[in-house]
Amino acid sequence: MNSVLIFAGGTGQRMKSKLNIPKQFLKVYNKPIIIYTLERFEKNENIDNIVVVCVKDWIKKLERYLVKFNIKKVSAILSGGETGFESRIIGLKYLYDNSKSKSDIVLIHDGVRPIVSNKTINDNIELVKQKGCSITMGRATETISIIDENKNIKTTLDRNFCGFARAPQSFYLKDIYDAYLKAKNNNREDLIDSASVFEYCGYKLYTVYSSDDNIKITTPMDYYLFKSMIKASKENKFDISVDL
Repeated sequence: MNSVLIFAGGTGQRMKSKLNIPKQFLKVYNKPIIIYTLERFEKNENIDNIVVVCVKDWIKKLERYLVKFNIKKVSAILSGGETGFESRIIGLKYLYDNSKSKSDIVLIHDGVRPIVSNKTINDNIELVKQKGCSITMGRATETISIIDENKNIKTTLDRNFCGFARAPQSFYLKDIYDAYLKAKNNNREDLIDSASVFEYCGYKLYTVYSSDDNIKITTPMDYYLFKSMIKASKENKFDISVDL
């Protein structure tokens, strides 16, 4: 089984919304961002199951949205933890407890990353089957420098050998769940994402690349960028359904 674990437990403080709404529930053309994300996996023929870890107070609202927008693959909505690490381990435990095969694959994805393409989803699944994991990457398009404690540049990196870790980040379910348990037992809940947890446990990371439109909506600028992309797509001026 190929499952998706959607992390939608954040409160979105960097969004600075005056509406007091978690960023994943902000609407773009009368549709919540989380629904745009879920639709990508709902429509992919290789995805069998979706589990969402959600802000507790918004679970009922999400349940109503699933009905309204005809999202049928979501098997569970779970209440998130205090941190992103806790929320992901809650979701992974649920999937692991309900797993029937050691070959089950899980794609871990941000609820506010709504333009993931079919190609990226399928590439992740295939690379897990080949190599055991798949980390979606974006190519570095600007100069990247390492700075010191005074914010002065220490060295500049060759961007041809740099990239941005994105999502989905995909694994065999048993492997990533065991990795999270090991990190938790070693008090390494500071590890920022699933890729860093997997690497910490000694696994080699393999990558697939997505296009630049696989954005994460974190700030107001991201929100308005996504809104403009949807508008351009509706007007047939821009295609956000495929990777470049």
